[in-house]
Amino acid sequence: MLTAFILKLFVPEAYQKMTREVRIRCGIVSGITGIVCNLLLAAVKIILAVISGSISAAADAVNNLSDMASGIIAVAGFKFSSHPPDAEHPFGHGRTEYVAGLVVATLILGLGITFLKDSVVAIFKPSKIGFSNMVIIIFASTIVVKCWLFFFYRKVGKMINSDVIRAAAYDSLSDCLGTTIAIGAMIASRYTTFPVDGCAGVIIAGMILWAGISVLRDTTSKLLGEPPSSETVARLRQTLLECPGIDGVHDIMIHNYGENTYYVTAHAEISCEGSRFSAHDILENAEVTVGKKLSVHLLLHGDPYSKDNPEVIYWRSRLENAVSEIDSELKLYDFRLPGCVDGKVKKISFHLLVPHRHLMSESEIREKLQQRVENFQSGIELEITFLKSFV
Repeated sequence: MLTAFILKLFVPEAYQKMTREVRIRCGIVSGITGIVCNLLLAAVKIILAVISGSISAAADAVNNLSDMASGIIAVAGFKFSSHPPDAEHPFGHGRTEYVAGLVVATLILGLGITFLKDSVVAIFKPSKIGFSNMVIIIFASTIVVKCWLFFFYRKVGKMINSDVIRAAAYDSLSDCLGTTIAIGAMIASRYTTFPVDGCAGVIIAGMILWAGISVLRDTTSKLLGEPPSSETVARLRQTLLECPGIDGVHDIMIHNYGENTYYVTAHAEISCEGSRFSAHDILENAEVTVGKKLSVHLLLHGDPYSKDNPEVIYWRSRLENAVSEIDSELKLYDFRLPGCVDGKVKKISFHLLVPHRHLMSESEIREKLQQRVENFQSGIELEITFLKSFV
């Protein structure tokens, strides 16, 4: 209810059409909401930590401050990512969001290490903790705010498909657990001399470190370059195959420069019977069509092949079936019969697209294909160019 109210108040278009501008505004609103909530929580917990003298309460308070700083960085990331391309950054500033995530991860890790050290010291040199039941009640009430933040971030993160917001959601969930542990340590310290507070601080510090490592891993992976989702590839492939004159698509390379900002290159199979001008028009029209439907920057390379030569059609069908029998994930293209003399095939040339981490080696694939071709006709030379798939 409150989540929907905030979004409808500040980003009413969010429930209509998720454009790039609307997505950025949703990210900024969610970041500001987190900043306000975490600032209030940190202020309350710092006061309670001073009253009680609890190291775990102090760790929890500073964790909220780190979340507030993460929100500031996230807002800055969304804001800078909205800047249009310029001479220094011709592909835009969309990856600023990932850099923001990297800064957030570094900040979280630094705080986690600091409180891990302080908590270990508190185990060996515990200090007396003093607090009332009211302190515990107020401290426990902060969990409600963090629980709401989790659901708020999760909904917005799903709406705009943002790893930074999703990370904030699960960080809020871990904060709920951390606060619960801190409260448990306060209560337990009344009945034992065991350094419960220091142990609880170690657990909370460990949770902070784990959250930092998770964010660091995710954002670093995106900066290095992750493969696109299977849904994105399928939509691109389907849209291209629906374009007139495009009979096949392969060698797709998708570069991500921020959420919903893609620069794509691909090879499209077209008939070699037409003129160069018609081939150019087929490719350019396909680029325009895909750009309108999927909002990607597409550059196509044309691979001509014969649609009328019966020998090419016959042998290509045989080789495609042979490749599919070995593994359906292998894709054949750029098929030619350079050694066809008087209807007698001497040589077959083609490219074979192989997924990364494929279990079979190139020599094993070549050997299996050669055996199948020998069953069709002996003495045929196979010229195979192996290429790795990028999607």
